[in-house]
Amino acid sequence: MTPPSQDTRTDPGLAEAVAYVELQRLESRYADVVTRRAWGELADIVRDDCPIVVDVRHTKFEFTGPTEYGAFIDRAIQRFSLFEFVLLNMVFRIDARRGVAAARVYMQEIRQNVSDGRRTDAYGVYHDRLQQGSDGRWRFARRHYRSFARTAEPRVDTDYDVFDLPVIPLEKILEGD
Repeated sequence: MTPPSQDTRTDPGLAEAVAYVELQRLESRYADVVTRRAWGELADIVRDDCPIVVDVRHTKFEFTGPTEYGAFIDRAIQRFSLFEFVLLNMVFRIDARRGVAAARVYMQEIRQNVSDGRRTDAYGVYHDRLQQGSDGRWRFARRHYRSFARTAEPRVDTDYDVFDLPVIPLEKILEGD
């Protein structure tokens, strides 16, 4: 990963542009880690104290840090012979001066079941709080995932089960708790 730029603090516009690129790289790296199932690499991008909520509509899971999070994802995707994590769109609100950012990340999981070879898809949205560490690198400081569509069961006459699209205002995420 390219070392972060720290020489732009006097030019907040440029600092925000640099942060934007670094945040895109962070989100892309997460997608790469998950697709490759390289759970040990989560420690480089997820803070140890990062609270994570995974809401798959009927069940909500809560974790802290990269180890718990990676173990959960690993168990959840064992049933897929193919699992590709695809970033669809990302929107950021950045406060480069404070070294914090909020992100809304739309994603798709392209999957193939081990059990029957059937292709399934899932769509969801992450609401992330990202923080720049003293080393200048951005990391996930808080994550909230929620599903909003997935491939319907074969017995259903529709392609997808669709749920309400959750939206948490980026300003609220940026303010923190």
